[in-house]
Amino acid sequence: MAEYPVYNRELSWIEFNARVLEEACRKETPLLERLKFLDIVSSNFDEFFMVRVAGLKAASKRGEGTTDPTGMTPRAILDAIAVRVKEIVARQYSCLLGEVLPGLAAAGMEIVPPARWTLSEKRYLENYFAEYVFPLVTPLRVEKDAFPSMGNLRIHCGFELVSEKGEELHAIVQVPQNLGRFIQLPQLDEKGGGGLRYALVEDLISTYALRLFPGHKVRGSIVFKVTRDADSGVDEDRQDDFLTAMEEVLAGRQNSTPVRLFVAGKSKSLVAQLQSGLELGESDIYRVNGPIDLSGLYELLFLEIQGGGKRSPLARLKDSPWAPIRLPGPEGASVWEELEAGDRLVHLPYESFDIIQRFLDEAADDPSVLAIKMTLYRTSGESPIVKALIRAARNRKQVAVVVELKARFDEERNITWAATLEQSGAIVTYGVARLKVHAKAALVIRKAKDGSIRKYLNLSTGNYNEKTAKIYSDLSLFTTNEELCQEASAFFNMLTGYSTIQPLTNLAVAPFDLKKRILSLIYREIQRSSPESPGAITAKLNALSDSEIVGALYKAAKAGVTVRLNVRGVCTILPGIPGLSESIEVRSVVGRYLEHARIFRFGNGGNEEIYLASADWLPRNLERRVELMFPILDERLRRDCGKILECYFQDTAHAYRLLSSGRWEKAEAEPGVKPQGAQEQLYKRVKRLSEAAEAPPEQLIVRKRFKSGR
Repeated sequence: MAEYPVYNRELSWIEFNARVLEEACRKETPLLERLKFLDIVSSNFDEFFMVRVAGLKAASKRGEGTTDPTGMTPRAILDAIAVRVKEIVARQYSCLLGEVLPGLAAAGMEIVPPARWTLSEKRYLENYFAEYVFPLVTPLRVEKDAFPSMGNLRIHCGFELVSEKGEELHAIVQVPQNLGRFIQLPQLDEKGGGGLRYALVEDLISTYALRLFPGHKVRGSIVFKVTRDADSGVDEDRQDDFLTAMEEVLAGRQNSTPVRLFVAGKSKSLVAQLQSGLELGESDIYRVNGPIDLSGLYELLFLEIQGGGKRSPLARLKDSPWAPIRLPGPEGASVWEELEAGDRLVHLPYESFDIIQRFLDEAADDPSVLAIKMTLYRTSGESPIVKALIRAARNRKQVAVVVELKARFDEERNITWAATLEQSGAIVTYGVARLKVHAKAALVIRKAKDGSIRKYLNLSTGNYNEKTAKIYSDLSLFTTNEELCQEASAFFNMLTGYSTIQPLTNLAVAPFDLKKRILSLIYREIQRSSPESPGAITAKLNALSDSEIVGALYKAAKAGVTVRLNVRGVCTILPGIPGLSESIEVRSVVGRYLEHARIFRFGNGGNEEIYLASADWLPRNLERRVELMFPILDERLRRDCGKILECYFQDTAHAYRLLSSGRWEKAEAEPGVKPQGAQEQLYKRVKRLSEAAEAPPEQLIVRKRFKSGR
């Protein structure tokens, strides 16, 4: 057990999803945005059970005792998880069935249950079933000695049957994945009245099940999905055949150990047989009265009316869009000329991903560029970043890419890209044995007109993924600082070669010295703190559970250091405990974007330092991954980071405050004061920067009298 009070990591993560659910329950939020938050909760829990719960179940099966800092055994944690998750799921479905789906139906977008299909809709769906669904489905018997294979997270329909001889039988049907979840129903009248109406493909299969089992009666049916263990790792010793080893892991995931059964419908005998065959306990069964797999309902946000080319009237049911802004640069300037003018900080998704894409595109096509070195953790399916690297390699530039094949749930995509990059002539390495390469870095080496070699470096808190760059809030630094570029070169050599671990002055690299650096910064703050000039630590991150860092922060608080933390998800530290953590404040912001940037600020006796990082303060990031923390050396950009950081602590619209009990409460605005959302304020800030950059000089002088600029 820890020497100081901490909250359990798993239960803290569950409470993050409770905060996401709170956003779904806000009546003032547009309906499709509420549906989006409900979907996120389901998707998060799927991953949670595949990884964290699977690991706890394995530990419990091995008979492990107390291993958690709170003193809880794996079995006790699993029991607590089941109770709390079932509470959240019950509220999630209450919100879905009681508010969101009825609201969408009233607004003209409805998921229609079989009991409400009209006669013409039944005829249409019967034909649809016969033509499109029936040829694809494969009924499977469920018997004790012939239990069928059921893939991970695949939706199935289950049936309780009675044969002509009166035998009670069970069968399942996997719902085809390539048809889409929703079937658009014909308009109720020729003028397009009645709005958008959809049937679920699993309802179609359940309704017309008799066609799948001729000569039998259907006495009951369910819809279900199985969540399986995805925590199994690759054999790290198979470096000579690492791609094949990863492919084996992916194949095995579909039939790995079951950890949860999610079910809707009625058939006690079938559920009992599934529970027995999957070797699951009662606490592992999640029963709901509504559509399962809410993560699949996200498709509704993008559906179009079939025929006529009309788009679904979604605009009024969604947030008004915030288009990413491209800050103006010198007209006609290359990306190299822009970066030579000074360090640049890109704030995604408020600013456009375009500058990052241009960085790689121009590097690929510029004859003066000699080499590109880059890490890739998560990319998109049609990644223009990877295509630029392929083009660069074909243009005979030296391209060295570290592709992390162990990026969980993106392994298959990364395997494909790694093979394509190799075929183009790029040098591809697959990370580091027993460590995930989670650092985000890109280095371009270019020959200048005067013959000198110039280096251009990008370091980021987020992935090189143009799609997630529209929904994840991240910070990306461009610099030509010679010291940072030299250290980045050394970092890449450490990743790809046999270089010994070199001490770096500016960059901190996990698992080698990043944790040590963070602890030294915390203890330096303690040493330089006094009653007259108390120290200050402010951090924004996604998760905090590393016991040494938690302990150091408690010591800092006892020494009078003001500690302010904005933590999106897991947080095991407890603020407000008398005599221990009274000077610790913990907040969390849940908004339209996923908060992903890590920003750390240390008062340093008045000589403030700010760092950005790819790493959270978790044991896995600090001890089992290759991560980077980098300083913001430019004074102007330090001020920018400080303003961004402060914005999160001023949020009174979508922020939550952690109490000493481990419970979270909403951070409300003062009575009579309009709530302010951090993300809205940050978007407005970027808009002001764009307007100021485009304004004529005489207008800019006037504006500066009224606005603080950056």
